[in-house]
Amino acid sequence: MFSYPEARRDESCVDVYHGVEIKDPYRWLEDPESEEVKAFVNAQNEITRPFLDSCSVSQDIHDRLKQLWDYPKYSCPERHGDKYYFYKNTGLQNQSVLYVQDTPHSEATVFLDPNTLSEDGSVAISNTQFSEDGLIFAYGLSSSGSDWSTIHFIDVKTGTEYPEVLEKIKYSTITWTHDNKGIFYGTYLEQKGVTDGSETLGARDQKLCYHRVGTTQAEDVLVVEFPEEPLWRIGAEVTDCGKYLLVTPMKDCRDNLIYFTKLESSEKITGKLSLTKVVEKFEADYDYITNVGSKMLFMTNRKAPNYRLVWINFDDYAESNWTNLIDEDSKRVLDWAVAVHTDKLVVCYIEDVKHILQLHCLNTGKLIRTFPLDLGTIVGFSGDIDYSEIFYQFTSFLTPGIIYTLDLAKNEEPQVLREIKVDNFDPSAYKMTQVFYSSKDGTRIPMFIVMGADAVLDGSMPALLYGYGGFNVSLQPTFGVSRLVFIQNLRGVFALANLRGGGEYGEKWHNNGRLFKKQNVFDDFHCAAEYLIEHGYTTAKKLTIHGGSNGGLLVAACINQRPELYGAAIAEVGVMDMLKFHKFTIGYAWISDYGSSDDKEHFKYLLKYSPLHNVKIPENNIQYPATLLLTADHDDRVVPLHTLKLIATLQYTLGKLPQQTNPLMARIETKAGHGRGKPTTKIIEEKRDILAFMVKTLNLKFYK
Repeated sequence: MFSYPEARRDESCVDVYHGVEIKDPYRWLEDPESEEVKAFVNAQNEITRPFLDSCSVSQDIHDRLKQLWDYPKYSCPERHGDKYYFYKNTGLQNQSVLYVQDTPHSEATVFLDPNTLSEDGSVAISNTQFSEDGLIFAYGLSSSGSDWSTIHFIDVKTGTEYPEVLEKIKYSTITWTHDNKGIFYGTYLEQKGVTDGSETLGARDQKLCYHRVGTTQAEDVLVVEFPEEPLWRIGAEVTDCGKYLLVTPMKDCRDNLIYFTKLESSEKITGKLSLTKVVEKFEADYDYITNVGSKMLFMTNRKAPNYRLVWINFDDYAESNWTNLIDEDSKRVLDWAVAVHTDKLVVCYIEDVKHILQLHCLNTGKLIRTFPLDLGTIVGFSGDIDYSEIFYQFTSFLTPGIIYTLDLAKNEEPQVLREIKVDNFDPSAYKMTQVFYSSKDGTRIPMFIVMGADAVLDGSMPALLYGYGGFNVSLQPTFGVSRLVFIQNLRGVFALANLRGGGEYGEKWHNNGRLFKKQNVFDDFHCAAEYLIEHGYTTAKKLTIHGGSNGGLLVAACINQRPELYGAAIAEVGVMDMLKFHKFTIGYAWISDYGSSDDKEHFKYLLKYSPLHNVKIPENNIQYPATLLLTADHDDRVVPLHTLKLIATLQYTLGKLPQQTNPLMARIETKAGHGRGKPTTKIIEEKRDILAFMVKTLNLKFYK
């Protein structure tokens, strides 16, 4: 039995949804600036921190994580002008460093080291873009994991910083005019109040501006705004030819519009641009690939759930005149495409959650070649329509990373540019399989399973089951140190379930796990757990479920629905209040996946699974699994109040029950956000705490 802090309950806080009264006794936890909230956070950490630190093998776990993590990590080289750039982390650096070299094989020197920008590594590079001639580098910096950033500029030849800093940047691309004079970017300059990532207020009224390098932000030109649509986020991209600006507004987390304007000299950009509408309904995704004159190539799921490549001629853009370059494939999902070497396309497909990489002709769409790939994932690619060289990085659960290169101007096979090696890691000591299991409604669900090569399926292994299931996101095999520590040092089995709601099988797969079909995602996860138990991988008492963000919602909903099925639950930065999520920061954009309580039918459906509103005392003396909720004070994606309200509810409802001997705890990080840009030191500490929580609560043994 644990003694939890007494959190004040205000029973007078009641919201009325379509005539239904819903109590919200912890509404006061929604104010991050409140002293009472800060005291609540401290009280939670004062319980959780000693519990985690009391794990007898916590230091062993930390040492093993650091040992395995300490290997050089690289990104694919990218060519800009006559130089090549890549990121490298020597092993334990908090942030990866940007290097420059004359050729992909020559000596590299440091171009920009973000580790020098803060003592604790909490300042990270966000989005970046070189000018067309490669002589100016524009880059964003974010602090403490916030989605807010500032944009800076470096003269590539001299290495000197331009004096201006562009502020209040969020959800913005950076795209250069081809005269190398300036950039288009999105800003919320009129946003009032706190804008450091600790706020709960949503950003409104994004403006697209043009900035000329060497001038102040106050001199920037407002070129596009949609005052009648304050929640639109304005994407922008200058086409490969430099003659068009594409404007692609988004409102939710799917579907965008297409507008364009012709560009002449940037000197003529003096006010709002006149836009031509090409797509004016939010019905599909459109991702610009390249263009040949006025013919624009887009990747879209318009009338193609698995995506297709389509030409849209901006001189005659009626949909009846669109023509396919590459038709939709009924068996594979088109994941991405990049135009390279004047007249070619590198095209990447997902087939049964594995990547397939191909080269096609840009003029005809005809397949030229398929690149050899093992079972795994392309996590990095660089190539450009102006250059013949391409680079791509392959990884899998048991492959830290291999960077390949080839010159398309030559008839050659891909060559290994760099293979990433991890000390004290022997991939032959592990085995990876992909299985397919039946969900509650009979749908066939894929799942990857990784374990020791000599593992025996007698139910004795602890298991870690990870899932997401939302927003068209595909979870594919990638290398992860903490998973290996779990498998090797805790003798565990790791499973990755590819739930509906994701993008593994296209838009149909996504649609079958969103809105009124969200319960399918939870059923898929329950059935993944049952598969692992029934086939002798583990038992319910040794099974941990883990997810982050939408996956945190998944974990929290599943322990409410089937508490007896899980031994432990790790929910990171989860969406927990499904009735109010759209009222905070970027939450309004998730309505496309979740629906909104403002709608009566959606309200009734959301109420059925909302983690915050479904914490109940289980029947038959069943207890909830050991539960660890994680959040961070600068998470302006899924604000911390979701986690704070849920942990208060769990502890109040279940904390004093005699059968609830499993802990219900929260770990609230400082100077961190939703995950992006988190320094290595904090990542290792977080992974250590998650593994220590599992060791303590499931009584696991650490094998050195």
